[in-house]
Amino acid sequence: MSHTREFGGDHGPIRPSRKRASVPVRPARNRVAAQLASGTPVLPVLIVSVIVVVGLLGGAGLTWLPLLAAGPALAATTSGPRGVLCVGLLAGVLGAMLGVRDGAPGRELAAVLSALVAVTLASGLASALRGRRERVLAAVRSVAEAAQHALLQPVPATVGPFQVAVRYSAAAAEARIGGDLYALVPTPYGVRMIVGDVRGKGLPAVGIAALVLGVFREAAYEEPDLLAVVDRIERSLARNLRCDDFVTAVVAGYPRPGELELVNCGHAPPLLVRGSGVVPVEPAFPAPPLGLRALTGETPGLQTLRFGDEDQLLLYTDGVTEARDRDRAFYPLAERLAHHLSDEPADTLTSLHDELLTHVGGRLHDDAALLLLRKPTAPAPEAAVVACGARSRS
Repeated sequence: MSHTREFGGDHGPIRPSRKRASVPVRPARNRVAAQLASGTPVLPVLIVSVIVVVGLLGGAGLTWLPLLAAGPALAATTSGPRGVLCVGLLAGVLGAMLGVRDGAPGRELAAVLSALVAVTLASGLASALRGRRERVLAAVRSVAEAAQHALLQPVPATVGPFQVAVRYSAAAAEARIGGDLYALVPTPYGVRMIVGDVRGKGLPAVGIAALVLGVFREAAYEEPDLLAVVDRIERSLARNLRCDDFVTAVVAGYPRPGELELVNCGHAPPLLVRGSGVVPVEPAFPAPPLGLRALTGETPGLQTLRFGDEDQLLLYTDGVTEARDRDRAFYPLAERLAHHLSDEPADTLTSLHDELLTHVGGRLHDDAALLLLRKPTAPAPEAAVVACGARSRS
């Protein structure tokens, strides 16, 4: 749009003009001055100015001049090399003027100014290295964000008949991703979801989480039985995990209206919201975490729940329930969920997440994931017919 306005076809041919050729001198100078001003940090310049004023008022010769090196040294922490050099140049000029004014010996003044130049150059180099590290960190963070979107794909606000909201916080804020995992996908066998927690942290945990999610997304579309989906994940983990690795998870499905299926593999019990009450759904068939079935020989069972209109289900990881405050008290998730309930899952989870961060003092020490599912009231048949008729008339 802007290019079209600037170079549209309504203008005639552009002819060379001598007047235009002589104009850019002052604007060029103004641009250079503006660039130098934008690269000069305010606080270091203020410090240099204060030192010079103190030197002028005190009149103590070289006593205050060595402190001018604080200007470029401080500029190195906040500005680029150009800003450091500008502050160093300003400090050097003002220091020389102050030394000449007070009649400082030439050799001593030269030694002080040489030290100031050395500090300025060293600070400029440190600033350049800091800028390079910041660029590398920014690139790594962008890759981490891309990996997060590929691994933990965004969940839409509505999936099938459900309203959905997700909140995820990694303990390592710089990494953006961790060992907790979630996914919710519509399939030919109804909406299916998983929330899990990989043992451990760091890149190994992220790799296991990626493996679990990849197998789940594929099996959820192919397997008509939810237990078969869990079996696919178990077999894949058995081939790829070390002997001391495992994944706790809850796998859920909505195969038919009014019915919810759950398979709990060593995970924290989901919270079922029905009416105004919050009830933990304890596993009817306790099973070991994924990846440990060969050691125990136990197989998970399928648990069926009634899940009607206005019911809600919260899946979460232990990073939420094991979050402690300063008094070492755990976060009371069930109690706070009942307090923050609303008809919008996103509002409920936002309130819970904000309160959780307040509870721990601003930063979690473990990965935390929350997935809230709500079944809104289905519209009455008469209302649906009226709505369809209104749309057809419009």
